Amino acid sequence: MILHVKRNCTAAQRRKLDRKLALIGATVYESPGSNGRILAVIGNPKELRAAGFDQEPAVSRSIPIDTPYKLANREFRPKNAVVHVGDLAFGGTEVPVIAGPCSVENRTDLLALARAVKKGGATLLRGGAFKPRTSPYSFQGLGEEGLSILAEARQETGLMIVTEVMDTRDVDLVCRYADMLQVGARNIQNFNLLKEVGKAGKPVLLKRGMMTTLKEFLMSAEYILSNGNFDVVLCERGIRSFDTATRNLLDLTIVPLIHHWSHLPVVVDPAHGTGDTRWVPIMARAGIAAGADGLMVEVHQDPENAYSDGDQSLLPDDFASLMKGLRPVAKAIGRKV
Repeated sequence: MILHVKRNCTAAQRRKLDRKLALIGATVYESPGSNGRILAVIGNPKELRAAGFDQEPAVSRSIPIDTPYKLANREFRPKNAVVHVGDLAFGGTEVPVIAGPCSVENRTDLLALARAVKKGGATLLRGGAFKPRTSPYSFQGLGEEGLSILAEARQETGLMIVTEVMDTRDVDLVCRYADMLQVGARNIQNFNLLKEVGKAGKPVLLKRGMMTTLKEFLMSAEYILSNGNFDVVLCERGIRSFDTATRNLLDLTIVPLIHHWSHLPVVVDPAHGTGDTRWVPIMARAGIAAGADGLMVEVHQDPENAYSDGDQSLLPDDFASLMKGLRPVAKAIGRKV
């Protein structure tokens, strides 16, 4: 249930409301930026309905929330959330672009790529130090060495870094290096991991699973929010379909749907969404046109010999061209890349 607290309620009226909430054992979350005037009340639905909150002098209105995601719900936070990563913001007028290789392969190449994507217009650097792979024999990442290389790239270029965390045991380690934690598609319902990143105090990029519905997507975000972290950015990266013409089906309809049902910003990943460099620039422009609050693009200096995802990785010059093509699209809808 969402409670709107009157701006002019007295301290005594607010204390009375707080006592009632405590008596029924409700968990209460304050909507960020509302100065305590919008509350999400989580508890037994029957008790909440019977509590008669509309009769409380401190309450202007109560809104029953039937959906299971309470904190990700737009009723809880009517204005769009803005998630800051350093000086960058997801959910504002500017559209950040995350770029870099799928995997951190070695120091020399990663530093060169970081310089290249910075020159091309990227605002965050991506690169996997821990890689979830279908085959146990595929490259699994460099671990902490990869994190250290990413941190060196940040120091040299000034780009904030986002990298994946796969295991609850690695959350503290990744937090020591990363500016933003990524939870990948394969861990979308790793609920213990979601709880841990919710407690970590770092912004989180949450990627949609390959067979995850919108409701399930928002419920996974709810795990992070309910553990105290409201700095969550969702990422559409394509879902499985019957058609094998592309790696995945990039579901751009989810962008306006998320904006309708939730306050959370959403990023589009056209690289995983298509799996083919030929279609990445087109779908990147489409993502911006659909209202995406950011993009994630894979870039590699030698895609044919990349350790992972070479088929969907742009060359640095192609990335720079993509960025030029995005700017007029963003301008047409009142945004800026």
